[in-house]
Amino acid sequence: MCGIIGYVGSRPAQPLLLQGLERLEYRGYDSAGICLVGADDLRVTRAVGNLSNLKSELDTADESSLTTGIGHTRWATHGTVRVENAHPLVGSPEGDIAVVLNGIVENYRELRASLVHDGHVLTSETDAECVVHLVERHYTGDLVEAVRAAYAELEGHYAFVVVHRSHHGVMVGARRQCPLVVGLGDGETFVSSSIAAFLSQTSRVKLVEEDEIAVITADGVEVFSGEGQPVEREETAVDWDDEAAEKGGYETFMLKEIHEQPDAVRETIGDRIRGGRLVLEDFGLGDVEMQNLRRMVVLACGTAYHAGVVGRYLVEEWARLPCEPDIASEWRYRNPVLSRDTLVVAISQSGETADTLAAMSLAREKGAHTVAITNMMGTQITREADSVLYTRAGLEMGVAATKTFTAQVTLLTLLALRLAEVRKTLEPYAVASLTEEVERLPSQIEEFLAGAHPIDEVAQRHHQKPFFLYLGRHVGLPVCLEGALKLKEISYIPTEAYSAGEMKHGPIALLDEETPVVCIATDSHVYDKMVSNIQEVKARGAQVIAIATDGNEDIQHHADDVIFVPRTHAFLQPIVATLPLQLLAYRIARLRGLNVDQPRNLAKTVTVE
Repeated sequence: MCGIIGYVGSRPAQPLLLQGLERLEYRGYDSAGICLVGADDLRVTRAVGNLSNLKSELDTADESSLTTGIGHTRWATHGTVRVENAHPLVGSPEGDIAVVLNGIVENYRELRASLVHDGHVLTSETDAECVVHLVERHYTGDLVEAVRAAYAELEGHYAFVVVHRSHHGVMVGARRQCPLVVGLGDGETFVSSSIAAFLSQTSRVKLVEEDEIAVITADGVEVFSGEGQPVEREETAVDWDDEAAEKGGYETFMLKEIHEQPDAVRETIGDRIRGGRLVLEDFGLGDVEMQNLRRMVVLACGTAYHAGVVGRYLVEEWARLPCEPDIASEWRYRNPVLSRDTLVVAISQSGETADTLAAMSLAREKGAHTVAITNMMGTQITREADSVLYTRAGLEMGVAATKTFTAQVTLLTLLALRLAEVRKTLEPYAVASLTEEVERLPSQIEEFLAGAHPIDEVAQRHHQKPFFLYLGRHVGLPVCLEGALKLKEISYIPTEAYSAGEMKHGPIALLDEETPVVCIATDSHVYDKMVSNIQEVKARGAQVIAIATDGNEDIQHHADDVIFVPRTHAFLQPIVATLPLQLLAYRIARLRGLNVDQPRNLAKTVTVE
């Protein structure tokens, strides 16, 4: 969840580390720090708050001789937000060794007690400080061996990088269940928790795999197993444009990414529809295996879970396959009933979501076939699933997911159609017709985003309201769940999302004249039911904001405000109906003067429980 960046080469390290931290600030911003290493020199600077606070603390003197360094931006898990808990963390008072770490060391209490017993003085509340003291305990002149020995004592999920004042020009990293990637330049090398941190400098990468030690110098990287055996690792090239990590003229990353959704959906469809024919070559199941499936389980967290709920309606309606979306953080602690004829789909934008990874691992242990849906190549989930389907949404910098959600729903739509085609639960003409409608989605998204809508006016009237209620039915339910989550994430307004049919079972008590109620009322077989629920809301004096389908004149008789979305098949409407909810949450948050790209207490990648 935090961010790591490291550099070794011939250039001054400090500006490159700061540039990397700027790209990683979306991962964590409770505190930040850097450590610069020169010839028998190690300098650590840390600050609480965002990166600007760190910059103001840095020495302005010439740092050109310090060409090795590590940096970190922290999202607190162990220890309060204060300078003593910020990374990099050093060992002895002499400050010979420094470490930056993402993740959680689960046995830190036992390690801490052992270290204190041996005379080590720990000055922070963090679990990460144990790592630097363990390396110090094992260090006898060989930094790589000291890291390997320390790593063998750790339990949990983490990635870390260590430097030593006597080993200028060397960084040593290790990882377990948290990402670590190396960027290769000409006479210089980067290491980070995310490719985005060094993408402006190089697109050549090597991935550090599970339980491996990486020795990073200006000449490149050597990778070893946890037992110390050399490991061959191929270099790959990342085809992202570095401009994808910038705002591209938009006022925020989130707004930029909302407007990138046509391309995200178009790329996700890509060659998976060829000449009107569905092709999912990476799915990993043959036709007979798909025909023999008895059940599908979708595991995810947060926004990805909402995409999975949409997927349930599509899979059950079209493929006639029982489908259960479940929250990965709960499912992993049950004793789930699975078999070899169960398909488990795990969705994680980052590919590193701890709970989703653990749930998918449990599913594999129980014999289910696992498919990962992710946006990030080479991540943990891609290495642990039986097969992988990529959303191809491009880099998403905003903490609140937008384009990755619509891309996930698009990919689940293609998966549901392919299952229906193979299982012969839809007639060929129906599959062909739906496939054509899927192909039209990118242009329909463009049409909506380029159009005029009363979103700004609605936001202006309601941005100071203390509470919102979101209501939906059928495929509208996950849409309202996602819309409510966006409002909560970036505006901090308490918001409830409910099935409209459940409103009378409690939530209706919350309504009064000051309550905005956002209703998903797109055309479907439950539209009349939804109108009845809207009338019940209006009878309590609440103000209705309806999301409806173009051409529906009836809805204007029932709602105070209507935002129309393009007409498409009822089961494809979640993709277009989500757009106004993203924009409404965005405008409300901006009117409240909030940082939508970095909402408080949140981070982009949740790599801890």
